[in-house]
Amino acid sequence: MSNGRKVRVKVPASTANLGPGFDTLGMALSLYAWIEMGETEQTGFHLYGDEMKDVPRDKSNLIYKVAQMVFDEAGVSVPELEISMYSEIPLTRGLGSSASAIIGGMVAANALIGSPLSDERIFDMATALEKHPDNVGASLFGGIICAAWDGSHADVIRIEPPEDLEALVVIPEFELATSKAREVIPSSLTVADAVYNISRSSLLTGALASGRLDLIGAAMRDRLHQPYRAALVPGMEAVLAEATQHGALGIALSGAGPTLIAFVDRSESRKGELEAFLTETMRNHGIEAQTKWLQPCRTGALTESMNENGMQNQSFLDMIKGEVRS
Repeated sequence: MSNGRKVRVKVPASTANLGPGFDTLGMALSLYAWIEMGETEQTGFHLYGDEMKDVPRDKSNLIYKVAQMVFDEAGVSVPELEISMYSEIPLTRGLGSSASAIIGGMVAANALIGSPLSDERIFDMATALEKHPDNVGASLFGGIICAAWDGSHADVIRIEPPEDLEALVVIPEFELATSKAREVIPSSLTVADAVYNISRSSLLTGALASGRLDLIGAAMRDRLHQPYRAALVPGMEAVLAEATQHGALGIALSGAGPTLIAFVDRSESRKGELEAFLTETMRNHGIEAQTKWLQPCRTGALTESMNENGMQNQSFLDMIKGEVRS
């Protein structure tokens, strides 16, 4: 590896489960994290943006740790790294912030040493860290992913998002740890509830693959995790019950929450009504929340290589200023 080489990676946020597809279905979203990584003589961190204020600036940093995992897997030693990162993905809100960091760090580290590891190997390594493939798969491959993890390998199919599909997220002003959200799910289900989820997850996968937006509302219903997590997110029960009456195709808890994600037809005339319903319902339950209209991200993690002689003359911050949405 030549001295002074750097790489930049742009990696999307993600939503997981999509209602019934617990730990199986995911979709990349148009919120992003950017990572720049280069070999250096002494490890250093440059972390920008409100979401980065509490992130470690030493070798306990997740980006640094996953980069070292890639180097170890490839049999290469790069002990000292200069890492810059900016993220617009809210932390611990159910939008895949940790998955985007893991994928961004692994993809950047792999590119830095000439990309010896396949995307499939990176996917398996990232899934082993996250323990479920939905968020990392969406951030790596883009689009909608269906994946199954057997403890050592993940099989995945990518689905191109329907052209008319948009997403509206309502992000409550509080954090919810994934571990806490998992604790409330019972360890066993009835056969009836298992069949309920399997049938709807299958229907949802087919509806998304074939562009049948009319089936999304019926297909996004869930009995596996959302009924048990509703107590952790004030207003969630009312939102899930009524959002389709205000213009949503369907709605679900995004990952472990507390963010909720509504899928909407691009031509829907009641977008303002839906947005108002979501924020007012949360406020009526004592929760302030912000909304964002997002698009499915079709590209996954994108890598740009640089060198000292300047394939890329923009500084990291200048590049961010040019890309971050107003």
